[in-house]
Amino acid sequence: MTGRGRPRKAATPKTDCAKGKTTTAEYPENGFTEEKHNATTTEQKPKGRNQKTPNSTNEKSSEQSSQKKKTKNFTEEINKPPTDDTKAPSPGSRATTGAGKSKEKSEVELTKPQPETPKDKTQDSATATKPKKRPGTAKSEEKTKTTQPEDTTKTSIKPTKTCATVDSLLSTTLENLKIKKRDKSDTSEVVNNLIKHIIKHLKKNTCCFTTAEALNTGSYYENLKISKPDEFDVMLSIEVDRVKIEPFGDNRAFYSVALKRGNNPLKKFQDDDILCASEMLTEFRDEVKKCVKAFPDWTVTRKKPGCPAVTLTTTVQSVIISLDVVLSIKVRTSWPAFTQQGFQIQGWLGTKVKQDYKRQPYYLVPKYEGRGAVEHDGVLAKDAWRVSFSHVEKGILLNHGSEKTCCEREGQRCCRKECLKLLKHLLSLLKEREASFEKFYSYQAKTTLLHACSSRGKDSDWSASSLSRCFLQLLGDFMGHLEKCVLPNFFIPDQNLLFGIDKTKCLRLARCIEEERDNGFPIFRLN
Repeated sequence: MTGRGRPRKAATPKTDCAKGKTTTAEYPENGFTEEKHNATTTEQKPKGRNQKTPNSTNEKSSEQSSQKKKTKNFTEEINKPPTDDTKAPSPGSRATTGAGKSKEKSEVELTKPQPETPKDKTQDSATATKPKKRPGTAKSEEKTKTTQPEDTTKTSIKPTKTCATVDSLLSTTLENLKIKKRDKSDTSEVVNNLIKHIIKHLKKNTCCFTTAEALNTGSYYENLKISKPDEFDVMLSIEVDRVKIEPFGDNRAFYSVALKRGNNPLKKFQDDDILCASEMLTEFRDEVKKCVKAFPDWTVTRKKPGCPAVTLTTTVQSVIISLDVVLSIKVRTSWPAFTQQGFQIQGWLGTKVKQDYKRQPYYLVPKYEGRGAVEHDGVLAKDAWRVSFSHVEKGILLNHGSEKTCCEREGQRCCRKECLKLLKHLLSLLKEREASFEKFYSYQAKTTLLHACSSRGKDSDWSASSLSRCFLQLLGDFMGHLEKCVLPNFFIPDQNLLFGIDKTKCLRLARCIEEERDNGFPIFRLN
């Protein structure tokens, strides 16, 4: 057909016979009218310019309708001679004859479904204005669609290989960090023997430390020690009934302590109702030194300012062993009020476990930072104390699963401890490389893990098969704290473990960790 209007589709015999009526539908927007009469459809269409017509109205209406609707090709001009809708002639080709067009028209109309109502026709005319695809476009798009899954598969292989490489490196690093059982037994025997004699000496030769008892804490007793069994922490606690605690300084990390009732022998160290940590630690240190004289293999190291421990060293099978004997006070009362918003383990270990831990005592150790002569509210810094929950940390890390059988022989294994070991190892290596990182220590890494376990409490979040993913998440947590320069104490939220560290150093450490992560941890390959 040669008209510019949209061709009407021939109705099938069943449809026409079913209607059995004469229907006239006018479509002025398309420039033609349609009559249906007893299964016969006649169309009055505007004729093309190549055919003579007594009435020029059809040609005008055809031209008006062609202006309203877009042609299939946006580069074709509106006033060009009408072309066949089924196939656009190639440039330079001759137009088809009327007979050929009529034949093509009838074939196309028989294959196309006829719209039922003028409303549908209007919608069809609206959608007909969209440009149609070229004959070769559909094939090219099909090729594109089929190649997309292949491209996606190719791009997804790369991170899988990267994860496999990182998994292999992390597993190898952890294997190298394991401590041999024989080394463990040899060193622990030497350490335990010395601690036994120190306690015996204190109970026999002092009146203030007769209630001393050992509490093994630290990474070795939490099964978190890496590389070598060369560091041990043992708290020797002196029990008291009740104390009064007041904040000391701005960081909520240190406190002044006063004994409340009873004739406790420690009252000899109390001055103006303040228990003087410096005096108590001096006498404790002197007694330990007296005891160690009977063990010539052990040496007492020089006291560090603000350190609550008496550090002893010896050599076991060519490995230098360091033992920190820490003086502490064991307080058998409810936890202080400033711990109420901390220790959020309900979603991880459960409310009952939390209540059981909070029924346990807490500990105070004589520790301060900065200059000991600095005074706050009449209290010297060297007489300040720090709250310790190391016994609870030990209990949590030894029983760390939301399921009781986590990491047991009958249960599923997790990678919580493995992630912490890797973070501690990474921090240790970076500290060896840059001296400016000296104020960062392993307790900050442990606190980051405790927060991470609290927010991701399910054992499935720490599946052993997802070591690289879990370690990268823990690294992200640690870097987030460094970038904000804020790491709340897990038990005392108001205390910031990064307080006093220059922000540029925090950001520098975060960038170093990020660089190691992005490059696949080359520092682990070198060590």
